[in-house]
Amino acid sequence: MGVKKQLITGISAFALGVGLITGGTFAYFSDTDETSNTFSAGTLDLSVNPTTIINVENIKPGDSFYRNFELTNDGSLDIEKVLLETSYSVTDAANDNGEEDFGEHIEVEFLYNNNNSDEIIYKTTVSELVEMTPEAIDQHIMYPWYGEKGMPVGSVHDFGVKFNFVDNGEDQNVFQGDSLDLTWTFESFQTAGEDR
Repeated sequence: MGVKKQLITGISAFALGVGLITGGTFAYFSDTDETSNTFSAGTLDLSVNPTTIINVENIKPGDSFYRNFELTNDGSLDIEKVLLETSYSVTDAANDNGEEDFGEHIEVEFLYNNNNSDEIIYKTTVSELVEMTPEAIDQHIMYPWYGEKGMPVGSVHDFGVKFNFVDNGEDQNVFQGDSLDLTWTFESFQTAGEDR
């Protein structure tokens, strides 16, 4: 056999071998299947009713105002804790307050709402409440109210508050005609994650 013929035979044999090897890898049985997986996130939905807790006019030193409102867990996840942030602004009608802060004269009493009980959870002024961290408010005000079980889905908690325009026995004329706008922001947090 000539070299040329041997070379053609060798290349043909090599091509046939590669073809068999490659063809052989596709000759095995195979099967595929797939799974369908869904991850649906739950919701945290804390609602406050009514959204305007207090709206009073013509108040004077010594006046007190009781108000009740509800916090409801309308979400699909339990709430472990609720933090409260406070802000306020004062309108100084006569521009005569100077160093005086109307927020120091409005006292807030957080009450247990149990058969119209006046048992005080915590008492502070609006101005002091602003200075407290949300965690401190949780420890002193929110936690004693909703307890260590938090707020399970669908739970409703009544919240009682008493506002006092403190009569300090001194001249408080600088507050005549003034107004204070108080904003409370409630922020809810989920319970810890769990293995399922």
